[in-house]
Amino acid sequence: MGIPTLSICAILAIAPLLWLPELPSPYTVWVMVAGGIVLAAWQNHRVKYAGITLLFCAWGILAAQESVWPMQHLTTGAVQAEVELTSTDGATLHQGNIRSIDGKRWWASTGVTLYGNYLPQKACAGQRWTMTLRLRPAHGELNDGGYDSQRSAFAQHQTLSGRFTRAELVDGRCSLRAQYLMSLQNRLSAYRWGAVILGLGMGERLDVPREIKDLMRETGTLHLMAISGLHIALAASLVWLLARGLQFLLPSHRVYWQMPLLAGLCFAAFYAWLTGLQPPALRTVIALAVLAMLRIAARQWSPWQVWGCCIAAILISDPLAVLSQSLALSAFAVAALIFWFQWLPLPDWQRARRIRPLLNLLSLQVGMLMLLMPLQVLIFHGFSFTSLVANLFAVPLVTFVSVPLILLGMLLHLLPLEALESVVWFAADKSLAGLFWLLMRLPDGWQSVDQRWQYMTQLPWLIIIGWRFRAWKTLPAVIFAGSVLLTFPLWRTEKSESWTLHMLDVGQGLAIVIERQGKAILYDTGLAWPGGDSGQRLIIPWLRWHHLRPEGVILSHEHLDHAGGLASLQKAWPDLWVRSPLRLAGHHPCFRGERWRWQGLSFTVHWPPENYPAQGNNHSCVVKIDDGEQSVLLTGDIEAQAEQAMLSHYWRYLTSTLIQVPHHGSITSSSLPLVQRVEGRIALDSAARYNAWRFPSAKVVRRYRKEGYIWHDTPHSGQISVTFSQHHWQIRRLREQFLPVWYHQWFGAPVDNG
Repeated sequence: MGIPTLSICAILAIAPLLWLPELPSPYTVWVMVAGGIVLAAWQNHRVKYAGITLLFCAWGILAAQESVWPMQHLTTGAVQAEVELTSTDGATLHQGNIRSIDGKRWWASTGVTLYGNYLPQKACAGQRWTMTLRLRPAHGELNDGGYDSQRSAFAQHQTLSGRFTRAELVDGRCSLRAQYLMSLQNRLSAYRWGAVILGLGMGERLDVPREIKDLMRETGTLHLMAISGLHIALAASLVWLLARGLQFLLPSHRVYWQMPLLAGLCFAAFYAWLTGLQPPALRTVIALAVLAMLRIAARQWSPWQVWGCCIAAILISDPLAVLSQSLALSAFAVAALIFWFQWLPLPDWQRARRIRPLLNLLSLQVGMLMLLMPLQVLIFHGFSFTSLVANLFAVPLVTFVSVPLILLGMLLHLLPLEALESVVWFAADKSLAGLFWLLMRLPDGWQSVDQRWQYMTQLPWLIIIGWRFRAWKTLPAVIFAGSVLLTFPLWRTEKSESWTLHMLDVGQGLAIVIERQGKAILYDTGLAWPGGDSGQRLIIPWLRWHHLRPEGVILSHEHLDHAGGLASLQKAWPDLWVRSPLRLAGHHPCFRGERWRWQGLSFTVHWPPENYPAQGNNHSCVVKIDDGEQSVLLTGDIEAQAEQAMLSHYWRYLTSTLIQVPHHGSITSSSLPLVQRVEGRIALDSAARYNAWRFPSAKVVRRYRKEGYIWHDTPHSGQISVTFSQHHWQIRRLREQFLPVWYHQWFGAPVDNG
């Protein structure tokens, strides 16, 4: 039985966790285990490998079920647990791992995030507390092409969050890492780039300024900020060289060639622990362990076989790592490197030997830019043109100057050599100052790519394969047909008469996109919070990914859960027109009686009157959109008082196919007369799960359903898109229909909005 073949079996068996719509029942899993054992004992090799694949598949499913079980069973009431803290902000945000439940040892790897309460005394990582917890399962906002926080929670084993009502310290000792980190933070506080040094050396990136992260993202150097495989491997290589050098001082009978290899592996494991056992570092240690075992066993395998064994070892040790974007990027990057240097090696020019290292570095950067593009566009919705130039100096500078200096400084910090340590930290700080000075001189090369062109990012791979196989000679018809298909986004399409309303999942806020013929306008812009808003984080990337340029915004009222993203949208598209009832400079009016047309759709404003004295929710701009047959009523946060006033004279004009449920489903809105007078078929509600006001109200949901409405809300469905065409409409719910995978399901109580 070959290890490379077993590795392929493991990868193929665990990969389905990416797209399984739901997890099989425990009974099914045990049937798979029994069947796998029977098949694995068969004499036929193909049957044997099928049985082993079945066993690996069952292993992956069991790991997924182990993560789901606490979300279903520990969130129904108060839980007595012992928690070991892994990180804390020193105030009201703490992360930890559950060690026991009701006095019984908890063997699963279950992370929990606690917020909203101060601990009775100063907290630090490594402390153990007994707590009375009220837990919630992970639940993330879900939009087509947006960041998938729920999937990320599973990949990081952080599937629970909540609050504690009682906390008692069991063991107040801080971990050695926490003590070292606090000492190092104090030491580096005087240096300008101290936060970046901590990010590179210890993986602590929370204190790195956002503008620095944005700069590195735009220049394609953000990968240098993480404790990546490059840093761990570099540290292991330095220790290997040191151990190899020490062997020259030993007598020959004391020299064992395995010792430098094992010393490097041990230091890599120690460094990974020092950086908090972050997933990229832990995966690198596993890969290095596989390489060390292969080397000690004198195995001579191809790079692809080694790559497969490393990926398989990572997935076997943690099957849910298959959901990790960072693992996908790392694995894809290594595969791209192997492919690039095997399929497109540099020619051996005798005259260019002196500049050979520079040519290799340039070739490496070109290969990474071209071959990593499919995954970069899929995850980040773009790529950086300046990454080629930036990485030419950033990678050598960080790898061979900054990181070695940081490692040396971290070592000296443990020794009573303060003067020498200061010199090293000064040099590391200056090296980073030079790096960011150069990065700031580069133009902004970030290029957003929308979903139409996603398949074209595979073109570099196809060109290299076609060139090596001389496909233009052997398969000219295929090459011609492929070239024609590549122009698909440029083909002229007939204008469709249909139009679509997208209710985005922005949490406790509202953001609706009206799309027709490739153009869009927005009704409300989501919420804002300290340091960010829905426009910047969600709406702008969503619009660009779907190749939509907004022409205008209708702002219902001034509350930050509706107007929070307006400034970011106006910064991205300065010519955006705005309609609102706020009487602000530059805003067009949005008062009763206003009418206009856009892309063949009629817009009429039914509330508020121009002289209406109230502000806030009851001053919301209520707009009806009509195509002559189907219509939509957008209501903002209007409440019962304004609903009655609006209905008293204009109820005949409010009949609509779809209504945006007022005020997120609050009991103060959606009065029975409004629900009845609209005579609609669809009711859509935008709210956040676990919101403090318990929206939507169960009474409101029953009211709409009793009147014959189809009810959908963003907590259950994620993004909701309704397409209107002649004589009919179609609803698409992202969580339940378009992306029905097991890790997107609603976990915990079936009805839980508070």
